[in-house]
Order: sequence, then structure tokens, then C-alpha cells
Amino acid sequence: MRAGLLGQNLSHSHSPRLHALLGGYDYELFQVEPGDLGDFLASDSFDGLNVTIPYKQAVIPYCRELSPAARAIGSVNTILRRPGGGLIGDNTDAQGFAHMLDVLGLDPFGQKALILGSGGASHTIEYVLRDRGANTVVVSRRGPENYENLWRHRDAALLVNCTPVGMYPDTGAAPVDLALLPGLVAVLDLIYNPARTRLLLEAEDRGIPCLGGYPMLVEQARAAAERFTGRAIPPEQRDRALHALRRETMNIVLIGMPGCGKSTVGKLLARELGRSFADADRCIEERIGMSIPAFFAGGSEETFRELEEVVLEDLGKKSGLVIATGGGCVTRPGNRARLRQNGVVVFLRREVGLLPTRGRPLSRDIPPEALYRQRLPLYTQFADTTVENSGTLGDCARAIEEAFHEILDH
Repeated sequence: MRAGLLGQNLSHSHSPRLHALLGGYDYELFQVEPGDLGDFLASDSFDGLNVTIPYKQAVIPYCRELSPAARAIGSVNTILRRPGGGLIGDNTDAQGFAHMLDVLGLDPFGQKALILGSGGASHTIEYVLRDRGANTVVVSRRGPENYENLWRHRDAALLVNCTPVGMYPDTGAAPVDLALLPGLVAVLDLIYNPARTRLLLEAEDRGIPCLGGYPMLVEQARAAAERFTGRAIPPEQRDRALHALRRETMNIVLIGMPGCGKSTVGKLLARELGRSFADADRCIEERIGMSIPAFFAGGSEETFRELEEVVLEDLGKKSGLVIATGGGCVTRPGNRARLRQNGVVVFLRREVGLLPTRGRPLSRDIPPEALYRQRLPLYTQFADTTVENSGTLGDCARAIEEAFHEILDH
């Protein structure tokens, strides 16, 4: 079996790793320009394909046969080469999205569902929701239902984002303000990088059940792998693949007081997990060409925090890192979303009397006890979990790893 992913910009695709976990066959990335699409599909380069942006509709004329789902939706994301020649177009995205609904335990029957975007993904989502009895409304920039008249749909119960707004590398944007939709009971975003888009983070803050695109990504891949191999792949294998992918791609972000051990423990943890380590303070020093104490001697904390925001925005977009942050990053509320978009945030807590102050500008000006009282509520608000750094470095690193796995598994 020679399988792969057909698209135009695939540099950040998780598909090769995912299909290795599910099927174990050769899987390549086929980056093809629009003008070369026909020649590629006529070539002998593959036995099966997954199809992504911008070709889910463009491949249809090249398929000799379409599955009932692909024909009804008007979108193809899986292609098989027939033994006698010719291509069969199928759609496993529908199965993937249905799985998203099931993960959240959603029954959309009789509910109003807003679908943001009118592209190929939108057609798939509308097909599934209508099949389950939802009243669907497609919102687009220039359609009759658009972002200027969302007030008409304050009674919407379900919101599904099918647009690329908020997707890597342009993270930090959301397609709508959830305050406009007070009736929502669930928010789903098909984007899986970052794992938590700005839309999902806002839903979390409002207490609205929400889910990103990872479960859909893995379930549609399982369905495609079954078609590629001709054998059943149990849901348990899908769930193991999802957990493995999340563990590999999610950052581990350490926050806490200056001197609590973020850098020291972070380096050890990264080494043990085979990850890259990033120290936000060192990244800032590289940008400004001097040490942080030297910068504070001639510059303001306000300017420093602005630089820190830029660095955390860059680091937070990346995947699979261990990140040590500066002790004061929690003083800027916007950093919470930057750190959590692709990461599990761990508050590394250490007894105040053990915190050093030498070489730490703010710790010289404010007693550690007072600084800790100021920041403790912020650390708690930012963090997904708390780990005590009261024993050996190895014990602390293992506790962080265990907490990280526990959060992702649940």
C-alpha cells in the first residue's frame, strides 16, 4: 500500500505520524500545485490518498466513481485506485465530524447550528448535522447570513468553525465574538493546530463545552486507513493514536516564581522526553542583545513585558517543546491564551524561603513573600495543574510528566 496526503502546503501536517500509528504503511506528503493536479492524479505515484485544502472539490472530476457520501456532500477527502484502473472518491470527514459530536455527547436534533464558512469542510458539516436533525445556518462573509447579522441567531445552540481563522501560524484570532451568541451549549472548531484556538479558549472561559479538531482528524484517518488496508481498525487503536499524537505535539509550559526551578527542571524534563527546550528569558536576551538585569537597569518593566509577549506568542505557536517562562509573564492576561493554545501549563510551586533573589531585578525591589502573594492567584488562573518542587530534580520532572499525561488522557 502506497498512501499519502495530497495538498498544496503540507509542511506542518501530522498525517504521516498518524497513519504510522494506525496502519503502518508507507505514507508520503504530496505537495502539488494546481496546474499539476491532473498529471499527478493520472500518475502511478499512489494506491490511496487523503485530500486536503485546496483540492477536496477539485479532485472530483478526476474520479471515475464517488461514494454516496462524497456525492451527497460534493467533497472528497479520500481516494482509492481501483484494481482495474480509475479512481474512487470517498469522504471520511463526515465520519470524523460525527465522532466529534459523539465525544461531546451532543444530540443536535431540533437545535439551531451555526456553521462558519462555506467551503468544502462546511458542506461536510452541514451534511452530518442535517442527517442528525439539526437546523443548520451557514454563515459566510458575503452570503445572506453573514458576520454582520449574527444577531439574528442569538438562539443558536451549536457553533462549528469551518474557517481557517485562528489556524497556525496566524493564531490569536477568532472568527466571532461568543458574546453575540448567548444561547450556545457547545462550540466545535475543526482546526487542530493550535489545539486550543482563540475561539475555544473563549468558550472555555465562558463555561461552554468545546472541542478542537484532533478527534475528527484521527477518526477520519482511521476510516481512510480501513479503506486503504481493507481491514477493520478498532476504536481503541484510534484512541491510542490520538493520545500519542497529543503527547508528542502539546507543549509543556512551566510557570512560577523566579528561582522556583523552571529552567533547571525544564532542561532535565526535555532531555528525558527527547524534546527541545526553550527558555523565554534567554530568547528575550537574544533579541535585546543583553542580560535581563542589564536591561532593567536602563529600561522599563512595561517595555520588557511587551517584548515578553512577542516571544511567548512565537513560542506558544510551536509544538512539542518544554518551555520555561519568566516569573512575571502572568502579569499580562493575554499571555494565558498564548501559552495554553498548544500547551499544558504547569505551575511549579516552591517554598518561598527557598527562592533566590540574586540577579533577579524585581525580586530585589519586592520581597519574595509580597511578590508571591501578588502572583499566586495569577499562577493558579493560568495553570492547568500544579506540581511541587520540594524534592529532587528527578522527582519533580517525573511529577510534571505524570501530570501532563493525566491531563491529556482526560
